[in-house]
Amino acid sequence: MPDPRFHKKSRSYTVGELADLLGCKLCEGANRDYLINDVAPLSSAGANDLSFLDNVKYKQDFLSTKAGACIVTPKMAEIAPKGLICLISDSPYKSYALAARSFYPEEAAKGSISDNAVIHKSVEIGEGCIIEDLAVIAEGVKIGDKSWIGSGVVIRENVEIGSHCKVGANATLSHCLIGDYVNIYPGACIGQDGFGFAIDPKGHVKIPQLGRVIIGNHVEIGANTTIDRGAGPDTIIGDGTWIDNLVQIGHNANIGKGCIIVAQVGISGSTTIGDYTAIGGQSGIAGHLKIGKGVKIAAKSGVMRDIADGEYHIGSPSFPSKQYFRQIAALKRLINNKKSD
Repeated sequence: MPDPRFHKKSRSYTVGELADLLGCKLCEGANRDYLINDVAPLSSAGANDLSFLDNVKYKQDFLSTKAGACIVTPKMAEIAPKGLICLISDSPYKSYALAARSFYPEEAAKGSISDNAVIHKSVEIGEGCIIEDLAVIAEGVKIGDKSWIGSGVVIRENVEIGSHCKVGANATLSHCLIGDYVNIYPGACIGQDGFGFAIDPKGHVKIPQLGRVIIGNHVEIGANTTIDRGAGPDTIIGDGTWIDNLVQIGHNANIGKGCIIVAQVGISGSTTIGDYTAIGGQSGIAGHLKIGKGVKIAAKSGVMRDIADGEYHIGSPSFPSKQYFRQIAALKRLINNKKSD
């Protein structure tokens, strides 16, 4: 259950209100006026809680749940416990996410600028912004309406941040232009020097990093993630891309729209990632590659060559999934044959 010390609930909803809000169909005979006070897991939900079932692994929890209402697929609604109100959805997890956001909306910026922040006189700050203690904001910075700058954030010269953005505590921003509705989590570093140098036995020579980081709208950037600025071309993060914690994105990388990049991924410089690609945790992608649109890369994969649109890659080095599993099967046969000799 959400702890009220940390999560503030907006209000209760009737089942009918939730169905309308989520675009769900109610099961036959459901009482539209039945009141739901909160969201909760199947195993701990009570009579006035809303839960959901999206994974058949939790079927037994569903059959024994005490929840008052549950978001389920049409198939699971057919076996629902007696008295359980079903909100029927083709995508229960998405519907639950919308419901939970309604019960627990994100706190909005209310317009408070700390006297303990260091803000250059030239900084342009939009209406309704929050700037917390010990933030340092340099000359020429622009911050859009209702954006929230956390404690200890450092924003270097001429950075531009759009409206309704959140920059978490101790993040560092330089050489970047950031769109609207961007959420940057604590400790992220954006716009620092890319790792560019000419190798020389007498001493490596640093290549000036003369580009920027351009971040689109509705982007999420996880805690302690680092995004290097370009060496000449810009590093680009497309609209709607979500990046998890502890991700490294090298200089000149171009990440498309709607991508999902899971924790501890490393993307080397000058690699292009197509729209709506998903990259599993701890994967590494070599530099100067072209990864197509709608690609899926399994966790811990090592990508060393271009990938065409829509392919699913796995392994290190990575291969298309069918080829990879054929190789695993062939290796298993060889081992079994060796044992039988």
